Amino acid sequence: MKLIIGLGNPEKKYEKNRHNAGFLCVDFLQKEWGFEAFTLDKKLSASISSGTLDSEKVLLVKPDTFMNASGAAVQKLLHFYKLSPRDILIIHDDLDIAPGTFRTTLSSRSAGHNGVENIIESLGTQDFFRIRLGIGRPDRIPPETGNVAGRPSDEPESCVSAHDFVLQNFSPEELASLTTLFPTVKDEILRWLST
Repeated sequence: MKLIIGLGNPEKKYEKNRHNAGFLCVDFLQKEWGFEAFTLDKKLSASISSGTLDSEKVLLVKPDTFMNASGAAVQKLLHFYKLSPRDILIIHDDLDIAPGTFRTTLSSRSAGHNGVENIIESLGTQDFFRIRLGIGRPDRIPPETGNVAGRPSDEPESCVSAHDFVLQNFSPEELASLTTLFPTVKDEILRWLST
């Protein structure tokens, strides 16, 4: 059995936020693969959709916890299904990757992503697979934090913090760029499942 876990925030008001890229991706996979509808399992703190791919049982998962507490749900799932961290793939947004692109990683640090950091802390390991969906960074970020190059912004009135940026909805263009990426992400997941 394998778990494909999309990260996001569970309330409707966050549905189209950049931070919910992981949820959007597993929603796409559920439809694409014809898996059963997502059902909330309160005991496991997650909405789950199950199906079979190449005789492998696969669960698509959306934790019912807020992003920064995702580790509790992931830990419950691994314990309940008696799986190891190598049996999971986490899909999440990433500020440091350009929109319309993604990266796969194994055993890497959180790179400042609080949801991933919480999973690493809860499991006591970073030895799991991840697909990092690029959402890019805001054009301007507050002077006290500097920008990607470490230089402060000179226009504070137009600044958007990384925290606020990820909790904003995707623009129509950004959403189109993200969803166009999902078929390629699906192919990458199928390769992961076959290893």
